Amino acid sequence: MMRIFLWLLALFATAVGLAVAARFNAGNVVLFYPPYRIDISLNFFLLLSLLLFALIHILLNAIESARKMPSRVAAYRQQKNERDGDQALREAIKALFEGRFVQAEKAAGRSAKLPENVGAAALVGARAAHALHQFDRRDAYLESIRNNKDFKTARLVTTIELLVEDHQTQAALNAISELNASGTRHIHALRWALKANQQAKNWEEVLRLVRSLDKHRAIHPALSSRLRELAYEDLLSHHSQDPESVRRVWHKIPAEERQRPYLAVKAAGVFKEQGLDDAARALIARALEANWDDRLVRAYRQLAAEEGSPALLSQIELCENWEKKRPTDPELLLTLGALCLKQKLWGKAQRHLEQAVYYAVEPRMKQESHLKLAQLHEALNQPDEASLHYRESALAMLT
Repeated sequence: MMRIFLWLLALFATAVGLAVAARFNAGNVVLFYPPYRIDISLNFFLLLSLLLFALIHILLNAIESARKMPSRVAAYRQQKNERDGDQALREAIKALFEGRFVQAEKAAGRSAKLPENVGAAALVGARAAHALHQFDRRDAYLESIRNNKDFKTARLVTTIELLVEDHQTQAALNAISELNASGTRHIHALRWALKANQQAKNWEEVLRLVRSLDKHRAIHPALSSRLRELAYEDLLSHHSQDPESVRRVWHKIPAEERQRPYLAVKAAGVFKEQGLDDAARALIARALEANWDDRLVRAYRQLAAEEGSPALLSQIELCENWEKKRPTDPELLLTLGALCLKQKLWGKAQRHLEQAVYYAVEPRMKQESHLKLAQLHEALNQPDEASLHYRESALAMLT
């Protein structure tokens, strides 16, 4: 407010000064243009000069504005096109996330009229067309920006995602190779590469990608564990032509991975198929020392050695050591009873099998324990007791 007051005060002071100066200014200006002579006062001459200057200034500005008018019109049209294109792109993205794929594709087409939006519009259009199962249009959108270097990574990642979802595994792997050649290694790309290689059953590459994602904590531990199990299972099955190749594959697996129950059970089965029974029993025993699991105990029971062999006696001794730490474990008691039964240690077998029946919770375990007891009483020529346990075994199967 004070500033406006000071400006008004200065303006009035200037006006007063000019009025006083003009009043006491008696000068004349004479203009000769033979044979004419014009006499005017100095004040009037100054006023005319100011008016002429203002007129010339206005005229020059009008000429300059007229000269710049085409460029201003072009700039206005360009700004309008940019506003319309950006608005259309925003509408396309919004419609895509809302699931209105037809509207998203149409808006993307409008936004592509602006050269700066061509890349982003093509990606939105490709995703919308994919959602509509218009795969030819999807591929055309992606192909249209193949030479756009700014959108190379975005195009390849989008291509991988859409092709994996469409189960075009080989095409997705080709896009992954192109992406890897460009040096891109970000987490999202690794996740989609994992899915593509999982579809293609490239288990060695799946293992590499899982380990890489694990380092960045970018994959759920349960999924990581399951994928590792599937990969190792396939590798063991694929290389099971001869015992030596099975051993090589097994020893390539990290030590901590070899102790996982699922993998140890699978490997033991492959080892047994190749006649490597001792190695199978040893790896199950090592896995049990690291991770006690009923699946491992059950596999150890199924790997019982031949009657009277030192290996069977070693199995019984090892199970007895485990029993000291887990005296009420029904799976272990069943295993120990089955091993003693095979070795014809009748008393030990009966005691452990009866304990297994007592502590068993699962019907499967009760059924198997009664069945072993029935076999034991048959071997001892005790048909009544055998019949009783056969009946109990059958009843356990029905529960």
